[in-house]
This record gives sequence, structure tokens and C-alpha cells, in this order.
Amino acid sequence: MSSPSAEARFRYILRLADTSLILGQRLGEWVGHAPALEEDLGLANIALDLIGQARLLLAYAGEIEGRGRDEDALAFLRDAPEFRNVSLAEQPNCDFGQTIVRQALLDAWQLGLYEALVGSADARLGEIAAKAVKETRYHLRFSAGWLVRLGDGTAESHARVAQGLEALWRFTDELLAPDALDEEMAAAGIAPSPDALRLRWEERIGAVLEEAKLERPAASPYPWHGKRGVHTEHLGHMLGEMQHLPRTFPDAAW
Repeated sequence: MSSPSAEARFRYILRLADTSLILGQRLGEWVGHAPALEEDLGLANIALDLIGQARLLLAYAGEIEGRGRDEDALAFLRDAPEFRNVSLAEQPNCDFGQTIVRQALLDAWQLGLYEALVGSADARLGEIAAKAVKETRYHLRFSAGWLVRLGDGTAESHARVAQGLEALWRFTDELLAPDALDEEMAAAGIAPSPDALRLRWEERIGAVLEEAKLERPAASPYPWHGKRGVHTEHLGHMLGEMQHLPRTFPDAAW
């Protein structure tokens, strides 16, 4: 079993970190705007979990890179093409129903990923995953529970989540279609088998959609691939807000 280069390991861990960071930032936009206080707190807590995961992963990625960039530098001083989050994570919130759809799709994927990464040949990554998997189980309970309530609720709530599912489904292929880096990490025992990851995601999402009385949309191609730095326009707008203070006051300390 060959050992991947430090550069390859850095790029892979950056993918994990950026997805959690960007998704956490998106959920943070709901604070003070969710339909009810309970949901406001629930989304805020998930956002904090995701940003906490991102911090651990970014700090580790910075150590592997060896260029002196810490978690803050990686989060706030990179431009959009340098980010490696999956495209689904950067999609705008729109209404509550679409946010829940996006969250459930990603939670099911992240849970399967972190469950597998607990046994990674990279011990440090395995430790981070062991902490993240406990949090992600809660995330999926929250999002799947709400998806079922909305999908199997009123005609209005069903229509909203069905529209959200139709709009976002095209981005799920990136979660499941491995590229050369995914395959290299799997071959080294650092990441899970792409086939196993796809199977687990299909099982989880299929069960939730069935209970929510939602039909799985047809697959459709799309031109973005965030894992390779090819993003939708939404990421640039988000980073403009997220990175404004650190870039305006580069010497400031938290």
C-alpha cells in the first residue's frame, strides 16, 4: 500500500474542511430568521458543530502543508477557486424547506464518510472523525426529521421541499462520483471506498425520501465541481461577507 504525498493528503483534508466550513456559514445565516426559536437554536448549534469540525481539519491541513498557514489563514485568506468544498454546500438557503433538503442530503453523506474515517490509516484524521460522527448523527436526525415532517405535511410544505429537492439533486452526483484523489486516498486506506460510501448514502437518503413521500429526481448533468475549485457564483458572494473583516484588518487578533 503506497503512502500518498503530503500535497495529496493536504488537498483531501481541505475538501472535508471546506465543506464543513461553508455549510456552517450558510446555516449561520439563519440565526434570528428561522421559523421558530427551537429551529433557530437547532440550526445555530449545527452550524457551530460544522465550524468546529472545519477548524480541526483546517489546522491539520495547515500542518501537513507546512507553509505556516493556520486555520484562520486557510479560512479567510483564500479566494473562491482555492476552496475545495462540494458545490451543494455553497447553495443559498432560499426558504426553510430548501435548507432542510440541502442539509439532509449532506448530513447523510457526511455521516457515512465520518463513520468510515474513524478507521482511517491516518490516525489524526480518525480522531477528528470520531468526534465529528457523534455530532453528525444529531445533524441527520434533525434534518431528516424535518424533511419527513414537511414532506408528509401540508400541501404547501410538501411542494416546497419537493421543489428544493428538484433544484438541489443535480449537485449530489459530486458527493458520490470519485475522482483520482478520492481513489488515491481509498487505496491508501485513508478514505473509504467510494462504492461503499455511495451505497450507504443511497440507503439513508432513500429511506428518508420514502418516509417523506418525496420522489427521487432524475439525474442531470451540471458544469460545477467544487472539489476541483469550479464553483457556482454563490461561493464568491458568501466569501465576500465571510472574509471582509480579516482581509480589511489583517493584523487583528481574535
